[in-house]
Amino acid sequence: MFLLRLQGFIDGFSDLLGRIAALLFILLLFNVFYDVAARYLFNSVNLGLQELEWHLYASMFMLGIPFALKSGSHVRVDVIYDRLSARGRAWIDLFGSLLLLLPFTLLIAWYGVDFVKDAYSIGEGSPDPGGLPHRWVIKSVIPFAMLFNFISGIGFMLAALNCLLGHSGADCADQASSTSTSTGTGGGI
Repeated sequence: MFLLRLQGFIDGFSDLLGRIAALLFILLLFNVFYDVAARYLFNSVNLGLQELEWHLYASMFMLGIPFALKSGSHVRVDVIYDRLSARGRAWIDLFGSLLLLLPFTLLIAWYGVDFVKDAYSIGEGSPDPGGLPHRWVIKSVIPFAMLFNFISGIGFMLAALNCLLGHSGADCADQASSTSTSTGTGGGI
């Protein structure tokens, strides 16, 4: 039961990150709309707002990955996966998480910290006049997002483990059906 509760807690955290990513998308939409309207209606260009577009996009993308993993809408190759039983899929999810996902996220987070520290120590900002200062702020999204992906990866691994252990309440069949379709991706936000 502890594993099911832990998985539920991590899934809730991934859902929260998905909501934050959705909010960032709305902010990005308004930012782009304002930027285009200001440029074409008033012949006004704001480089800071243009840079904010890619800051919002990068943050939205990086923070949306844990939700995509949790909801099964991440990219996967379904050539073999679709033909396996729910337990077979759970084994692939478990070992894929242990051997690929978790080490990759830790590696990127580890090197991302130095990336942020370097940007902070030199006071890196936009090279463009009127651009955004403090480039370390957007760069800090990388290690944080990878840490969040690591946590979500543990939840993904726990879902597979709960399925394999046959815990009542584990969505083994639901996980198998929601994580793949004919296009190779599952559901979405």
